[in-house]
Parts: sequence; C-alpha cells; structure tokens
Amino acid sequence: MAKKSIDKWQFGDFQTPENLAKEVIETLKRNHAIQPDVIIEPSCGKGAFIRAAACGFSGSKILGFDINDQYVAEANSSVNGFFSSNEIQINQSDFFDTNWEYLIKNLPGYILILGNPPWVTSSELGLLNSKNLPAKSNFQNRRGIEAITGLGNFDISEWMLLRYVDWLSNRQGMIAILCKYSVARKVMRQIRQGRVTQFSGYIYLIDAKIHFGASVDACLFVLTVDIKHSGYEVYERLDLKQASYVIDDRDGFIVKNVDAYEKWKHLVGQDPHYIWRSGAKHDCSDVMELELVGNYLRNGLGELVDLESNYLYPLLKSSDIGNRRVKLNRRMVLMTQKSVGEDTSSISENAPKTWRYLSEHSSYLEKRASSIYKNKPPFSVFGVGEYTFTEWKIAISGLYKKLNFVVVGPINDRPVVFDDTVYFLSFYSAEEAEFIYKLVSSKPASELLESMIFWDEKRPITSEILRRLSFKALAQELAIEEQYFHWIQAISKSSQGQLKLRIAERNLAYLARQKDDVKKAGCI
Repeated sequence: MAKKSIDKWQFGDFQTPENLAKEVIETLKRNHAIQPDVIIEPSCGKGAFIRAAACGFSGSKILGFDINDQYVAEANSSVNGFFSSNEIQINQSDFFDTNWEYLIKNLPGYILILGNPPWVTSSELGLLNSKNLPAKSNFQNRRGIEAITGLGNFDISEWMLLRYVDWLSNRQGMIAILCKYSVARKVMRQIRQGRVTQFSGYIYLIDAKIHFGASVDACLFVLTVDIKHSGYEVYERLDLKQASYVIDDRDGFIVKNVDAYEKWKHLVGQDPHYIWRSGAKHDCSDVMELELVGNYLRNGLGELVDLESNYLYPLLKSSDIGNRRVKLNRRMVLMTQKSVGEDTSSISENAPKTWRYLSEHSSYLEKRASSIYKNKPPFSVFGVGEYTFTEWKIAISGLYKKLNFVVVGPINDRPVVFDDTVYFLSFYSAEEAEFIYKLVSSKPASELLESMIFWDEKRPITSEILRRLSFKALAQELAIEEQYFHWIQAISKSSQGQLKLRIAERNLAYLARQKDDVKKAGCI
C-alpha cells in the first residue's frame, strides 16, 4: 500500500469539499441563527471550513488546528490577507496531546466547534500500528475484558465528539461536525446516559458518496446547549427548514421515528409463543458447509466427499433469504446436534462415513476461537434446538436493508437450516406459517418495525428488534384474534405431545441401559 493511502487511512483523511463547507455554514445561519464569538476547528485539514466560516460569520475569531503541518501551511496561505474582518489563527497540533480544557476555558462568549473529524476506527488504526489514537479508557462503558483492556472498537470521531461535549459543559455554544450517522446516534446515547449537561440535537443527512466517495450513511451533526426538545430532529437534506422525523428514547431504546413509533407502540410486547431465533452457528464453513456438485458434495477445501444423509440439511444463507431464493438450495450443512451440548459420539454408529470425515478434519474444528465450543462434545454446533428442525419457517436476513419476510418450507423433504445472519420463526404446519406471515408482513407491523430500524447499521435487523413485536396485539389490530388463539391452542397441544414423546423416549432409553447393565453383570 502506498504511503499516501496509509496516511489517509490512519488519519481518516477525508477533506471537506468547499461547496459542502459553505452549505453547512448556510444551514447553521438559516436554521439556528447563531453568531459565534469564537469558532474552533480541532482538525481543520486544508481549511475548507475555516474559509467558509470566515465568509459566513463576519467578526468571529477563528482558531484552526491540524496534526499535518503541510495542511496547516496550505490553510494559512489560503486565508492570509483575504478575511480582514476575522482574526484567524491556524496552528499545527496533535489533538490527543493538546490541553483543550485550558484553551477553551480562556475563550470568551459563544463558541462554535466546527469541522470534520477523522472517519476511522480504533481497530483500523490498530492494524496499522498507528500512534494516532487516544489513551485507552472505558468511555463506552463496556463490560468484561474489553473494559479492562480498552480494546473495544470505536470510531475516533466518536471519542473526539464526546470531548467536544465535555468542553461545552457549563457554557454556551454549539457543536457542528460531519460524521457517520451511526456515530451521531452513539454520541446521543452517551450524552443521555452519562453527561450532566444535556443538548438539543439535529441531524442533517448528507450523501457521503457524492461528497467523499465513501459508501457510508453520513450527516451534519449539530448539538446545542439551549434545550428546545428532548428528541433529535432529522433533516433529509441540508437545505430543509423542517425536520422529516425525530429520533429519541422510547421504552428503553432509541427509535428512528418517534411519531411512527407512538402510532403503533400498542403493538409492542413479548410473545412467548412465537420467538425469533438466529440460524445455526458452526464457525467452520470449509468443513461444515458442502456445495452440491451433481451427485457429489464438495467442501470449502475443494474436496469431493461422500457422506450419509442423516446429518445433512439444506442450507439457506442471508443472500438466499434476501433475494427470496427458497425453493432450491445450493449448499448442504452438517448438523451434528439437535440441541446445544448433545453428545455427538452416536454419529460414529449412525453415520460412520460422516464420523470419519469429521475426525479427519477435526484440526479445523478445533481451531475455532469462540468460547462457546470449549468443553463441548467434539464437532459441536451452536444455536440449535427443536425449532431448527421444524419443517416450516418464516425467515428474514439480518444484513439486507429492507423488510423482506419469506415463508420457507422443506426442500427435498428435509427441513431447511439457516446460517446465523438469518432470523426465523418455526412452525408445525404451512397453514400456521402463512397466518403469521400475514401478521408480520402487514402494514402496522412494517411501520412499527421501520420506526425502530436504523438501516445504516451493519446488521440493521436483529432478534432484539423483531422480538418487540406482539403477534397477539397485531391479530387484535387486524381483527383476526380468533385465528391467533386457534394456532396458540394448536401449539400447546403439539408441545404437550412432543413432551410426552420425549418422556417416553427417555424411559425406553433408560430401560434399555438397565437391560445392558444387567447383561454386563452376567445376570441374564
């Protein structure tokens, strides 16, 4: 990698275009009517915001800082002699070594903290062995080993933004910075949870692809110490005067659209009968996932393998569910257990070729780093239960940026298994699955879920969000409550039958073991 690209990576160096900087200043003047006494840009780069602020705020003192001395020289050259109405100072400074508290304390009047902090994460800097990092701390209130070591991944701009927030405690001012939309929400949570000084928040969405060539949802994030509302107003463009919607805390979590959530919040509730699960987890696709090649199976190592069908199931992944490819499968998956922790030794008798295959590739499975496999039977999988092997399911991809539920039935008379990026409900019949699909794909359900989902997240749809939806309340809303109770009764009867069957199976197994013990003792 060239030095220039490494430098850009480790400093999150996305220089602000001149036209965007001017749009930001116009937005602050038009929608917030501020006239700051002092403007600070702690990471001013080549000075686009310095110049835009000097043009927009006549008479304001402007202080710019940057770690790159070449950028500082270029920024100074661009403003010298052109903005006589402003006192402008631009100096070379390392953000993480500067005594900002002392500097801010000695500044008079209303302060505007402006700019475009680095768009880079701490883990990316770690890959580069970069020193452009803050000291380790548990500012995100993490638990466990991440809290002890300070190793939790975070955006550098998030850490810097929280410093800005602390600077404005006990004084008048505004923060206006360009950042990822996800960073704005994280800072919002941090302010709500642990800051004495509260802020009014405004989020103006921008097209990062156009302005920076970056495929990420981004925004102008504005925080003011004058409290006008509890929620954070979201504007879909910089030139809008009215907010499109408001994000805020509701019932213990942040929702994307307060009005839509309030409209449908009577549909929120836990449903004990229909529980969203994530697909199976094995962390060894080279061994456990097998591609169908004619009449053969090929693993991820390129080996053609011959296995019994006992433990093989059709596999559908997020891309299959997201694109509604659910009638045919391209892969099979080895499911060595039907419940977490189940003994796997019976595979050697039930499917000797499968046991031999797993044993020959045990070194790959033993390398799995996750602690969930420690002290478990050999070749264990995770996230499995009776629900994994029901014939009918409703599934949705956690990765795709749309609400796209799909009914999934058996393939070649075998129940379908999903990977762990898919969430699903399980059913005993196609009719029950179709009924619940009618509920979950209804307009009320869609609008409630949409009000809680932030589509810019890496995995926007989660089981936590899906489990907030009460199917009973949905059935009442759609006036089909009787059908809901019909299926609840069917589940109860089926569950009781399954329970009786399992008890009978355990009793038979116990009697068989007793008989074997008697034989071994030579009594019969």
